[in-house]
Parts: sequence; structure tokens; C-alpha cells
Amino acid sequence: MTEFGLDLQEAEEQLDEEVAGEVVLGVLDGTTDPTVWIRNVEYGNVLVLAVAGDLNELAGGFAREVSDMGGELSHFRGFLIVSPPNVAINTDRLRS
Repeated sequence: MTEFGLDLQEAEEQLDEEVAGEVVLGVLDGTTDPTVWIRNVEYGNVLVLAVAGDLNELAGGFAREVSDMGGELSHFRGFLIVSPPNVAINTDRLRS
């Protein structure tokens, strides 16, 4: 039988390096520069932003750029959820 060489410690280290980002809670009220939200998404963060005002106006400064980089945006119960590329927002359970 052929020996199979697998270094689990090295594999775990590789996985740890690829996992990035955090969930960032905030308020979308126009006081934060849109580049801050864009930079957070570039870093791999998921944004959960309480919308305080007109969503289209408040997200206008960053929504297109997030979409163009492959991120997703979803409005849910007064919150804007923004995810980086390769992190899907699953809304299947919202449909009835």
C-alpha cells in the first residue's frame, strides 16, 4: 500500500490565512465617507448597516463599486447587508 503524506498542521495554517473579515455593524446615515464602506468590503468584511434615511441616496456613494467588485447588497427590515466577493447573501428563506 502506498503511503499518503498529509501535513494537517500545514493545511490548517493555510486555511487560517485564507479566512479573513468580520461582521461590521454600523449606521448608514450619511456621516461615514463611502470609501470607508468600500474599504471594509475590500478587506473581506460583511456590513450590517441600519438605514437612517433614504436608502438609495445613502448607498449611492458605494453600492455600484461594491457590485462591480463582485460584492452583494440586500435590504432587509431596515438594514442594508453588504457582502464582499465570494460571500453570497442567501435570501431563500425570505420568500414565502
